[in-house]
Amino acid sequence: MKHRLLLPARARLAGLTAIAGVAEWLCRADSLPVAAAGYQAQLQRQMQTLPRGWPLAAVTRQADMGDAGDGHWLRADPAHVRADLSAVRLLACGDMGLTPDETESLLRPLKPLFGDLGWPLSAPSPERWYVSLPRDAQVPAFTDPDSALGAEIHDLLPAGNDGRRWRALLNEAQIVLHNHPLNGARARSGRPPINSLWFHGGGRLPEQVVCDVQAVLSDDFSLCAFAGRAGADTAALPERYGANAQAVLIDLRAARDPAQLANDWLLPLRGALRAGQVTRVELDFADGHRLLLTAAQRWRFWRRSKSAML
Repeated sequence: MKHRLLLPARARLAGLTAIAGVAEWLCRADSLPVAAAGYQAQLQRQMQTLPRGWPLAAVTRQADMGDAGDGHWLRADPAHVRADLSAVRLLACGDMGLTPDETESLLRPLKPLFGDLGWPLSAPSPERWYVSLPRDAQVPAFTDPDSALGAEIHDLLPAGNDGRRWRALLNEAQIVLHNHPLNGARARSGRPPINSLWFHGGGRLPEQVVCDVQAVLSDDFSLCAFAGRAGADTAALPERYGANAQAVLIDLRAARDPAQLANDWLLPLRGALRAGQVTRVELDFADGHRLLLTAAQRWRFWRRSKSAML
């Protein structure tokens, strides 16, 4: 039975291979071909859509409300940007600690901006805001938030005639949000203001979503939404590894403590592999590095000096 772990980039797990039992296990692994880096690319390796793409907005809208239909959807998530001497940078997006009442208060003056274009704006969740577009809408490519965080936003917005309307709409939305009284209250309480939106994930519901696991353990709503479309079971991420008879995808991208990752997940998985409860373990890092571990590799005793993770 296959278990696959989604992990952050190796740079975020410094010291992992110094933990007893982990270094000798990983150094005997097989390296799989290096894949594209980034969280979105990492998720696209797990969930294949037909037609190809990553229509995040439509898939999560269907999971949120069940009304995605055959329309074209775009995420317009609440965001916080900050200007410095040379740039305006995206510092936060989506999970901004908004309540439903605060969300509705922010949406109220924004809705006419989008409604005048015939693009209704709605927010079934404080973290996920949606723009409903005509089915045949031609929407430029937008950068996913994980890739955009910390970057100069104007370098990432669509250019040319296709992007002009979107840049103007974003500017208008920023003015409305900047003047909203809620943001003054947030600033006084030490919370970052909601002073921008971030467009991303445009598209229509895919005809099909396919994955090669039977279950997904994750706290990420988006990943679970795609997994549900693929027919996989989904459940919240447990605190530590427990035996699972299914082919399972375990989402540990939020892991930052190497010792906890080793003790709660990697070392128990090594034990399950050696006991024959699992036939193979795949590690998929957000930087595109991937490893395959099997029980037979334990006899590679000559591989001791260097971990394949490094």
